[in-house]
Amino acid sequence: MTIEYQHDQDRMPSSRAGYTRQDMRRRDIVNHAILVQENSNTVAALEYLKAHDIAPGVIARVLLAPLQRRLGSHH
Repeated sequence: MTIEYQHDQDRMPSSRAGYTRQDMRRRDIVNHAILVQENSNTVAALEYLKAHDIAPGVIARVLLAPLQRRLGSHH
C-alpha cells in the first residue's frame, strides 16, 4: 500500500462505525489534551489545544462537555 493511498484511506469516513475522525493527527492532539485535563487541569489542556490550532468549538466540546465526545481510545 502506498503512502498516498493510506493517507486517502485515513481521510475516508467508515460506514462500519458511522463516523471516523478524518484527521488522525487532530484526534491524537485532542486525546492528549483529554489526558492533560484529567492529569493536570483544564487550563493546561486548553492551552495545549490552542497551541495546536484546534477550533474553539471543538475545544469547548472536548473540555467542557465530555458527554458529547465520541468514544475514543484516550484511556
